[in-house]
Amino acid sequence: MGESTFTFRVDEALKSAFADAARADDRTGAQLIRDFMRDYVAGQHDAVAHDAWFRRQVQVGLDSANAGRLIPDAEVEETFAARRAATRRRLAASE
Repeated sequence: MGESTFTFRVDEALKSAFADAARADDRTGAQLIRDFMRDYVAGQHDAVAHDAWFRRQVQVGLDSANAGRLIPDAEVEETFAARRAATRRRLAASE
């Protein structure tokens, strides 16, 4: 992959402080900026992938509900009341 130059303006004080901080880590500013750029791109990719996964999960839930595969509210309440009670018992036993 070929390389290209990335030119931008930055306040002189920030540039100087950044160069000093990079030197303290035995790195160049260019190395750090490349790392930041890679991390940002990877983060964006992860965010897009998570959003796509989340949207698929929501659609699965909607399709299930539209098909009538629902759990009655009373059953959900009963299940989670039992879980809360079990958690309280474990907490009380550990005190």
